[in-house]
Amino acid sequence: MTYGDDAQEAAVTSPGHDPRPPRGFWFGLVVALVKPFMLVFTKPDFQGRENMPRTGGVVFVTNHISHFDPFVLGFYIWECRRIPRLLGKASLFKLPIAGRIITAAGQIPVYRESAQASDAFRDAVAAVERGECVGVYPEGTITRDPELWPMTGKTGAARIALMTGCPVIPIANWGAQEVFHSYGKKLRIGLLPRKRMLVKAGPPVDLDAFRGQPITNELLHEATEAIMKTVAAGLGELRGQTPPKELFDLRKAKAEEENE
Repeated sequence: MTYGDDAQEAAVTSPGHDPRPPRGFWFGLVVALVKPFMLVFTKPDFQGRENMPRTGGVVFVTNHISHFDPFVLGFYIWECRRIPRLLGKASLFKLPIAGRIITAAGQIPVYRESAQASDAFRDAVAAVERGECVGVYPEGTITRDPELWPMTGKTGAARIALMTGCPVIPIANWGAQEVFHSYGKKLRIGLLPRKRMLVKAGPPVDLDAFRGQPITNELLHEATEAIMKTVAAGLGELRGQTPPKELFDLRKAKAEEENE
């Protein structure tokens, strides 16, 4: 496993330096299954872990490129010595075995377009206020950008941060699409040869200009734009490319298709 050049790595991984609370049986089961799998079948290249606060409530946001990247991100956050509480679509929590495991492991279901739609936001805020590490995919789904750049985001992460005052840590990830290419002409799943999983956390997104103001839709959209541009910039660094000036807008693209 590669961890980049994190100056604080020796101190972070030293014996006895582990701020994670007791994880319980179910989360322990997830770690016991996922970590060996990731080490055997992928090449983790984890960078920027010093930017993840070791304690206290925090929201991390990341780009969504594959159905496989939640495993990569969960492993990354665990290696940051935090327990991830990822928001995921409710249908996953209804799966016979996996649903029970991720529910018992403390992950947060998102009920879209239903009477329970606000539950995920409420649960995420409560988790942050308890000092937990909550993960949000602002795009809401796997990117439809043809080049797999991040899309415009939904406002949930910004709302949580502005309500609680917690930091927002931007995380870029790249490589999961080589294991599971979720959208394309052909379904592609490939574990071998081992693929490099690039993940890098950046410093907290600067949201000072938005804090201490009434939380309006306009304010949330501006804060979300700042968050997504930061994630896109981080992904550009990982890919060695320049992200697009305007992020792909899925709603706009769907509206244009309907009007054709």
